[in-house]
Amino acid sequence: MPKITVYQKPTCTTCRQTVKILKEDGADFATVNYYDAPFTAARLKELLKKARLSPRDALRTKEDIYKQLNLGHTALSDDELIDLMVAHPDLIQRPLVEKGDRVILARPAESVRNLL
Repeated sequence: MPKITVYQKPTCTTCRQTVKILKEDGADFATVNYYDAPFTAARLKELLKKARLSPRDALRTKEDIYKQLNLGHTALSDDELIDLMVAHPDLIQRPLVEKGDRVILARPAESVRNLL
């Protein structure tokens, strides 16, 4: 069975809950703090494609940077949004959880059980 990778921000409550669930269920997993090991545009695109999410679907709309960049009222291409998400990781919904060729946005955290 493929190992699970949790792409997270360790201070995020949902990320911590997801990790806790995986530990409780005895899952073989690793975590990646994407603030310490930032996504490349290609890697983020790959994860979103596996998750069947558009970049706009994966945006955190309540973040200050989202408002500062006026992303709710700006027409940007998917590539432009990906570039902004790479430059400003606070814009990325989290946690993204990967297992083989599947990725889910584990919101709520309990949805991670769909990969187990």
